[in-house]
Amino acid sequence: MSESEPAQVGEKRGCPEDEKGDAPSKKPRVEKDQKNGSPDHQDEDGEEEPTGKASDGEEEGETFADMMKHGLTELDVGILKYVSDHEGFSGILKERYSDFVVHEISKQGKILHLDDLTVPPEVEEVPEVQPQPEEYDVLTEEQKTQLEKLQLYKNKEDNVSIEVMDDTKEKRTLVHKAIKTLYPGLETKTEEKEGRKFIVAYHAAGKKARSAPRKHSWPKNRGSFCHFVLYKENKDTMDAINVLSKFLRLRPNVFSYMGTKDKRAITVQEIAVLKITAERLAHLNKCLINLKLGNFCYKNHPLKLGELQGNHFTVIIRNISGTEDQVLQAMRSLKQTGFINYYGMQRFGTTAVPTQQVGKAILKNNWKEVVDLILKPRPGAEKEFMIRCREEWAKTQDPEAALQKLPNKRCVEGQLLRGLSMYGKKNIVTAFEMLPRNNRLMYVHSYQSVVWNTMVSRRIEAYGLKAAEGDLVLKGSTAHVLSAEEAESCSIHDVVMPLPGFDVIYPTHPVGKGYRELLSADGLDIDNMRHKVRDYSLAGAYRRILIRPTDVSWEVIQYDDPRISLVHSDVEILENKPAPVFNKEGKYRALRMEFSLPPSTYATMAIREILKLDTSIKKQTELNTTWFN
Repeated sequence: MSESEPAQVGEKRGCPEDEKGDAPSKKPRVEKDQKNGSPDHQDEDGEEEPTGKASDGEEEGETFADMMKHGLTELDVGILKYVSDHEGFSGILKERYSDFVVHEISKQGKILHLDDLTVPPEVEEVPEVQPQPEEYDVLTEEQKTQLEKLQLYKNKEDNVSIEVMDDTKEKRTLVHKAIKTLYPGLETKTEEKEGRKFIVAYHAAGKKARSAPRKHSWPKNRGSFCHFVLYKENKDTMDAINVLSKFLRLRPNVFSYMGTKDKRAITVQEIAVLKITAERLAHLNKCLINLKLGNFCYKNHPLKLGELQGNHFTVIIRNISGTEDQVLQAMRSLKQTGFINYYGMQRFGTTAVPTQQVGKAILKNNWKEVVDLILKPRPGAEKEFMIRCREEWAKTQDPEAALQKLPNKRCVEGQLLRGLSMYGKKNIVTAFEMLPRNNRLMYVHSYQSVVWNTMVSRRIEAYGLKAAEGDLVLKGSTAHVLSAEEAESCSIHDVVMPLPGFDVIYPTHPVGKGYRELLSADGLDIDNMRHKVRDYSLAGAYRRILIRPTDVSWEVIQYDDPRISLVHSDVEILENKPAPVFNKEGKYRALRMEFSLPPSTYATMAIREILKLDTSIKKQTELNTTWFN
């Protein structure tokens, strides 16, 4: 789902490309497909989005358009049907990245906003067991001074030795306890020298601690994880995490989050990081571009993928052609009936080699084909260094030589070539594991998604928007096959379809039986979805075929200047910037809409239903060429 555009870092120095600002880009105009009623596509959702390389700059426009001649259309990934019969209309989606705003909805149902940049006050740690004043008396004032200097690295010694004159276990215990309570970060031990007992206090971090920058101990009464709201503009979530990691000198895996968000958008989401203070994070606001951190608090747990309740979207579709009545019909249909819960085009990549093809080769255990699909030359425009890399691989099959052609070896191709050079071409499975696990699983999930889209289109074609005998519904987490009588009283909004796997059942009507035929045609056995490599064994899952958004609202606004933002962002509100003013006599019309969706659903598919358009970048680019030339 992520854009194919190279990642931009969010820092002030060394990245002039970040200084471009929110300028209007040559964004595709989206129009109803006049040739037939079938859709062609465009993408965004609360997860990520690939609008490709040309979305931010005019200089790459022709190259990107050339590349997208070989891209996918909705027809290629099974997106065929609509639920409503209203007439579609044209408009421009994401003309500016600020036309698409995503706010995460926490698992408590709260829509997250960045509205507080302050650092929470430090709460002084209260020891778990408060020593009584007499317990402090085991230490003399001189010993307390020595221990304080030791704690603050102000003395030249590595430790402080305290002789225990009244040598009883109880007395030693009191000294140990007093030192650890009064001087966090110090440890103690008992030593015997020349028949005398000493309690030795020393730094838990050892001798190296003095040469390293001073590290404050983490208070026990403070949660181990600093949670904060990340506001980002025109950046992928992982991109933003990598920037924060770089500034804080941390590994990216110390950050956790509930979902990745669109790149070409303004997005707001919660992030958690292990044992980094709010003060350090807030300090980054001085040197970040298009990123802002705030709403800090400490908790005892990280975040987990998928534990959000959903995402709230604010979407602007500019220069619409629809009449007031057309807009009203479209939005009422979205609110009352919803849209088909297709996997959006982001799921399938933007290049001439779709991710589902790689996924199918993985599932068939055809690893040579996996390598060829990722590395071989492909039609369409690419960066010059990538073309040279592919040509080198095709000519020599030498991973080292091909790798030398890449300036950035962290891309998928670079990671695979590095794996092949390390483990050899006879160990492709191991070499492929150089890619992050999520990237590898993306391929097989992409194949599952195409199958699901295709079967849902067949299901809607065959039975329409009513539950049918043989459909599946969930009872708890278990799928149940509807009888004819049950189907009469069941809502289409309760019907689910399975993603293929070893732990699901399939609808018993003729469309459901088509799963076996579809997989068989791809050379896969539906009864054997376990893989030799455990990561690629697909258990399957169930997904509702229709989604009805909540919190739906909309208005048609008019404006004169296509360069102005039509949304009041969290940062603009924080900076007391005025809200956009709409001119009722403006020459352009835009549809401004808001709605909330559950996780793993695609806002693009909701927009597709409203406009009756094809959301593929290929189609958008074709329309864009016509519109702007």
